[in-house]
Order: sequence, then C-alpha cells, then structure tokens
Amino acid sequence: MRIASLAAAAAGVTMAASGAASAGAVEEVRAGVLAHNVCITNCKNADKEDGPVVDIQVNFRSPGFLGWAGSPRPYIAATPNVSGDTSFAAVGLEWRWEFIDGWALTPGFGYALHDGETKNAFPNGDPRATAFAAENVLYGSRDLFRNAIGLQREFGKKWSAEAYFVHYSHGQILGSGRNQGTDQGGIRIGYKLGD
Repeated sequence: MRIASLAAAAAGVTMAASGAASAGAVEEVRAGVLAHNVCITNCKNADKEDGPVVDIQVNFRSPGFLGWAGSPRPYIAATPNVSGDTSFAAVGLEWRWEFIDGWALTPGFGYALHDGETKNAFPNGDPRATAFAAENVLYGSRDLFRNAIGLQREFGKKWSAEAYFVHYSHGQILGSGRNQGTDQGGIRIGYKLGD
C-alpha cells in the first residue's frame, strides 16, 4: 500500500512537471538515491527503518514576487522508500548560492506529508508497544517540515551532481509530543531544462 501510494505521488510529480515543462516553468529536475534514517542529527532512532529512498525533485523558475527573499525556486518532490518504510511527498522553496565558479550551496525549506507511523499502535505497558517502537520512527504528526542542504557541482550548462542532506521533523510546531524525525543523505543528479 505504501509503495503504491508513493508511486502515485511520483507519477503526479512527473505529470505536473511535464505539463509545467511544456509551459516553460520547470527549470531543473533532480533525482538520486539517499540513505534513509541515517545518523546525522538524530542518532537515537537511526536504526529503526531501512532504505534507501529515491529522491525526485522538480524545481520551478523563481517567480518575481520572491525577489525580496533571494529568489528561491519553488519545488515539488517525491521520496519513495524502496524498502516499504516511510516515504515522503513535499513542496517548498530552494535557494542556490554559488560561492565559486561551478560550485553552489542549495539550502531548502519545505512542507512534507509522509506515510509512516505517527504514534505507537499499542498502549503503554503492552509488550507489543516496545517492539513496535523499536522498529518504527514515531513522527508525531502526519505533516512535517523538510529542511535540506546540498553541495552542488555543475558539469557544463545542463548537468550537475550534488551531495544532499534532508531532515524531516515537525519541530513541535506542526505537532506535539513525539518528534523523532529522520535524516537522509546521498547523491543526486540534476538536469536543467531550456537554454
């Protein structure tokens, strides 16, 4: 069920991107493989779910009204987990700060939905609760923030490669109580559309 729902989300991202690409709104498409729930900012729960995830992100041209904020590019993303654990779908904004010719930092901030567990399925004291908590990240909320940063290297005018890190968490803002969150890290390849 999880794989089917995220496959549908990935198909939706692809269809939305293809329609927007023909209208000239899509600037770049990125895809890659990330290790899921790794020990970067949250090591306590890093062994609870498997991966990897396939990260697919479509970046749109920055609209003029976002010039005051450094012209971030809106994005949509789908991150299906190939092992059947938690998958994500997100929208947000991503900046690109070139610091030397061909090299850039790509920080981003977004809003994500997931199909993972939000709370323990068993009551406290039930022996099954301990086993359930040992195998599942308990996100505490169906919606999460998506904070990300990448180190990007361009190869010519169209292609790029990127070391990429993303953290999902509700930050006690979108939810309360449990907030185990998850980290992902890996490599993505980008392709710029248009001229």
